[in-house]
Amino acid sequence: MASIERKNVDRPDESRTPEKTRMDVVQLGDATVARITLQPGWTWSDCIQPIVGTASCQAAHLGFVVSGRIHIRADDGAETDLGPGDVYRLEPGHDAWVAGDEPAVALEFESKTAETYARA
Repeated sequence: MASIERKNVDRPDESRTPEKTRMDVVQLGDATVARITLQPGWTWSDCIQPIVGTASCQAAHLGFVVSGRIHIRADDGAETDLGPGDVYRLEPGHDAWVAGDEPAVALEFESKTAETYARA
């Protein structure tokens, strides 16, 4: 492996575009990073659930919110809002939606999630 690897999410290895979603994915060795852009009106239940077919999101997430706001509701009843500068870790079993009128942009660092999220 090279001692330095560099890629830019503006030139991703792969892009996924489910409804109101854009996910730009880059591979760096055995790590995968994704930039997720969620449009106003995006909800996991409406935009991703039809693709994956589970009752709630079963992906683990580790990420950083760049802009916008996302509301998370876990299956255990816990809820929170994520906004710019927030670093988050979500366990499987949650729903989410964009809160407000601006797109939410986040970077995802959980390699398995970045590799498979929003993929049929």
